[in-house]
Amino acid sequence: MASGVPTKPVEGRQGNYAGAVTRLVAFAADVGASWGLFTVGAAALTFSIQLVSGVKITLTSYQVASLISLIIWEFLYFAYQWSLGGKTIGMAVLGIRVVRTDGTPIGPRQAVVRTLTLPLSFLLLGLGFIGILLNRDRHALHDRLARTVVVYSWDARAARLRWLASQDAGTAN
Repeated sequence: MASGVPTKPVEGRQGNYAGAVTRLVAFAADVGASWGLFTVGAAALTFSIQLVSGVKITLTSYQVASLISLIIWEFLYFAYQWSLGGKTIGMAVLGIRVVRTDGTPIGPRQAVVRTLTLPLSFLLLGLGFIGILLNRDRHALHDRLARTVVVYSWDARAARLRWLASQDAGTAN
């Protein structure tokens, strides 16, 4: 057991490492969600400033401030969600979550480290992600540095049983 992952899955974790396609689609969904929320927030802020002061401002007039705001927003978007439940909006939709390498939930420390080191995987010409394709435990560089793994967190069998139970309840009436 070189990776430190327990052989028995802990509660809420199915024990399978999330694949590259699932992780990529979840990340794309998160980029769309975070940019959409940032855009709505920025539009609301500029509208509020214009409403209160009467001065029309645009984000293109304040590019440095906009870039800094975007960086802070992206950090908060990922770190906050990972520290709360181990998953972002995109990860929740696709049924994956981030856990520690021993299978326990991550805490704020791992969430912050993972968020701060995520750009390193991109800055190295994407080579930080090659581990997702080549390693058995599917660690990216930021996963190794934060001591985390991404696993499937949905239970298809339990979902099917719930669906069957609801069908039985519907026919019993």
